[in-house]
Amino acid sequence: MSQYIDAFVLPIPSKHINKYEKASQSIANIWKEHGALAYFEYIGDDLQQEGTKSFSEALSSRADETIIFGWVVFESLEKRNQANKLVAADSRMEALVAPLTDPQHIIFDAKKMIYGGFKALVQK
Repeated sequence: MSQYIDAFVLPIPSKHINKYEKASQSIANIWKEHGALAYFEYIGDDLQQEGTKSFSEALSSRADETIIFGWVVFESLEKRNQANKLVAADSRMEALVAPLTDPQHIIFDAKKMIYGGFKALVQK
């Protein structure tokens, strides 16, 4: 059986990267409690490749933002759908996300996030 992943890319204000990382550590644990096999987030480091559009360009990010790329691994699409429901209903998520989405100083803006679910094409 092939695994299934949810992948995402988003800009985070660089000055808030530590706050975002702290929340993400807890969020990762919640995803794993509800069925994710693995949870990864990485900070953009080398985003320019001649002849290609960078993540920064695709997101229209600002110079004061850091690009985050992440993915969550699931056993299957069905397990992912089940985990999505459980995570959405988990009361701990609201407490973790609320400070990141405060309209006075937004750290995480879902409107700037690129997201999608992916089935396997090549797994080695």
